Amino acid sequence: MTDALPPAAVGDATLADLRPRLIEAVLPHVPFDGWTDRSLAAGARALGIDPAVARLAFPEGARDMVEAWIDLANRRMLEALDTPEFRARKVREKVALAIRTRLEQAAAHREAVRKAAHFLALPAHAGLAARTTWKTADAIWRAAGDTATDLNHYSKRLLAGAVYAATLLVWLDDDSEGFERSWAFLDRRIAGIMRFEKVKAELRRLGGDPESRPSLIRFLGRLRYPARQG
Repeated sequence: MTDALPPAAVGDATLADLRPRLIEAVLPHVPFDGWTDRSLAAGARALGIDPAVARLAFPEGARDMVEAWIDLANRRMLEALDTPEFRARKVREKVALAIRTRLEQAAAHREAVRKAAHFLALPAHAGLAARTTWKTADAIWRAAGDTATDLNHYSKRLLAGAVYAATLLVWLDDDSEGFERSWAFLDRRIAGIMRFEKVKAELRRLGGDPESRPSLIRFLGRLRYPARQG
């Protein structure tokens, strides 16, 4: 149960301060009522906040709530990975562990994740889906210590976003012990990226024919739409 905020804390808090607490309070209601005003009102009452004030924190309703939850989840992933042990790992291990951590932290609210994924899959929310996937991919690479500012900055995040999205689809339907099937799928996709990057680097070194170079778009398509048996 979410602890109610003291009246003074509610009065002094900004809307930005309230959003993370409200999202936490809303989560238990999402499996039943979705990312709706009803869930928001229930979460607000659990915190002792007027539902009308809670609605001010999320003026676009579900769009704002889903994005705020993803932002909160990204911050918590970064906090969990801010350790010397994680920083000492190889880059491919960091990326894989960041994606795995991001999903493991959401495991208690998998049905809320499912409803958010369905919401983002609607054509009307394509822009929001792209923005939030990019944010998560950026957080994954920031956790991995990436400082690239050239084209690699963008290609790395496109690849990480595709791997994260593909692994998320597997994870949502994974009933294996400890999500073992999801982590095996993730490892295969990370290995695929490493092979792609190795081939790309070799072609650059040899000055290969641009027409014969690996297609990032085709590669992302394979990552984004995994085979069911993967």
